[in-house]
Amino acid sequence: MRIAPEGWPFIAIAWAIVAVLFWVGAWWAAVPMMLVTGWVIAFFRDPVRTGRRGDDVIIAPADGVVVSIISIDEPKVVGGKAQRVSIFMNVFNVHVNRYPVNGTITFRHYQKGEFGHAGREKAALENEHSDVGIASPRGKLLTRQIAGSVARRIVTDHEAGTVVKQGDRMGLIRFGSRVDVFLPETARILVREGDVTQAGVTAIAEWT
Repeated sequence: MRIAPEGWPFIAIAWAIVAVLFWVGAWWAAVPMMLVTGWVIAFFRDPVRTGRRGDDVIIAPADGVVVSIISIDEPKVVGGKAQRVSIFMNVFNVHVNRYPVNGTITFRHYQKGEFGHAGREKAALENEHSDVGIASPRGKLLTRQIAGSVARRIVTDHEAGTVVKQGDRMGLIRFGSRVDVFLPETARILVREGDVTQAGVTAIAEWT
């Protein structure tokens, strides 16, 4: 199983705690800690993902559940009225995020903020988040990685000017969070609230 590089320090620490507990004879604590270690390994898994590709489609940037689809103003990248698809990730989801389209990163911004529950509507503005604007062959969109009440670290891999490929790794958010995608009003949304998505697999919208 492929593991995200950010996970190895956490995995090493977890195994070290297990080893110490066994060494001091604390079997009652070592066994539960082994389960925690297994979860840490699973959390940082980075599976190979394949699915529909092409400049006509926008794919999910995150594993999780679609918690809202709303109309909203997005002046930074889309430049006006937009549709926002919000995907909430729990602590059991794969947390590696992926680029929803082919294109060039035209906008990067990291905003410090709160660490409230990522499912709140206000989380998109008040929580710590990282914005990535992409100019694709069919239009512009914005992805927003949002920290949650448990997530305390957002990793975004590339800077403005980078040419990115649909489905490739965009970054990672540690321990439960949310990713929003802001699309032009003309895009046709393919998912509904409550749908489960897989990063790099699920088609969430099409350009029209």
